[in-house]
Amino acid sequence: MTDLATQETAREEVLAVLGRLNDAWNAGDATAYGRLFTEDADYVTFFGMQFPGRELIESSHRALFEGPLKGSKLVNGYGEARIRFPSKDVAIVVSGGGSSLSGGDVVEEGREVTVTFVLVRGGEGWLITAFQNTRVSDPRAA
Repeated sequence: MTDLATQETAREEVLAVLGRLNDAWNAGDATAYGRLFTEDADYVTFFGMQFPGRELIESSHRALFEGPLKGSKLVNGYGEARIRFPSKDVAIVVSGGGSSLSGGDVVEEGREVTVTFVLVRGGEGWLITAFQNTRVSDPRAA
């Protein structure tokens, strides 16, 4: 992507998708969360579990939002995200962030993550087609 204005517009659109993802999580809305992924998306949790496809991403998050992550809040740094465009319709985003199980505005100890998103632009605009969530830890502490 060479045109600076076009790249800035695409960056803003990608960040808007990630903002909607954050909002859906914080609202506990699994349907809205799932809609931000392509039908064939791959979602890898920080536990290393893979959820292939929008339907499974949505249903797994519904169980989380109604169960152990009810009331949790994402606290992220998407605005500080590193975004690359290998082509005009593909974005790779690497960002820090984390969560608060109590719903607070600060990442709780042990819940800091680095996330990687791959988004593609199609007829529905930008959607997430791959996601990897990695818990930040210091291997020297083990």
